[in-house]
Amino acid sequence: MQAIDELDELDEHDDENTPSRQEAAKRSTLVSVFVNIGLTIGQVTTGILAGSAGLIADGIHSLSDLVADFVVLFANHHSQKAPDEDHHYGHQRYENAASLTLGLLLLAVGVGMLWGAFHKIEQPGAIQQVKSIAIWVALAALLAKELLFRYMLNVAQKVRSSMLIANAWHARSDAAASLVVAVGIAGSLLGYPMLDPLAAMIVGFMVTKMGWSFAWDALQDLMDRAVDDETVQAIRVTLTETPGVLGWHDLKTRKAGDMILVDVHLEIDADITVEQGHDIALDARRRVMERHAVLDLMTHVDPLRIKPSPPQGVV
Repeated sequence: MQAIDELDELDEHDDENTPSRQEAAKRSTLVSVFVNIGLTIGQVTTGILAGSAGLIADGIHSLSDLVADFVVLFANHHSQKAPDEDHHYGHQRYENAASLTLGLLLLAVGVGMLWGAFHKIEQPGAIQQVKSIAIWVALAALLAKELLFRYMLNVAQKVRSSMLIANAWHARSDAAASLVVAVGIAGSLLGYPMLDPLAAMIVGFMVTKMGWSFAWDALQDLMDRAVDDETVQAIRVTLTETPGVLGWHDLKTRKAGDMILVDVHLEIDADITVEQGHDIALDARRRVMERHAVLDLMTHVDPLRIKPSPPQGVV
């Protein structure tokens, strides 16, 4: 999925709990809130005055985006909370839950667009002629949503947040919906009203597919899905390079928001002291958490008896 691939292309790493990360997420979402408030008022008002059902529907779509924005603000606030008595690993999975909610919202909007398109195809006479002002408002909404998408995606990439990436692509789906409305209005003005439901059907499938992808990915993360092979391999290299670690096995990973929880068995020389083995395990943990987006690494030390080399000349 393209939205998730955007996250894989990032090289820099910002800690999940840094104030700058939380502030960037809050700021970008508030920008989206104000844009969607303006679009909702402008589209619905113009749609009523111009007799455009499509513009009214797109305005209601913008209203649904406000719900998504508040979901993101809620999740962003709660995911930053420190571990407590009931949540020993913190609250990062609020972000996974928010991504699931956004995916379900996209899915619902896509199905609604499909339903509306089928209804118009069945009753073409219900499509009324609209006034020309509607096309200008539709194009303005299209431009605003595309610019909002690019701004939000840029912020999401910088702070490495899959939740914000999901919300950014939600804005892109809104731009696609506005494009459908613009095409439909243009077709109506040119005497081809059937273009509206046909275009709406195409975008309805696109939005539905995007919503399903987001919801499915978030659900898999909530079910403790392991991270991708490239990330696992990078963690393996870090463990192998740790002085004193002779080997490792049973490496397991699972997602917690945009962070990773890791469990691993470390093989350490059985002849050293318990304190020395403990220090090696702590060093391995520190290295992994510093170099990768790892929230915590739980180690289990397995003593490894190193066979002495036979004396020279003895076979």
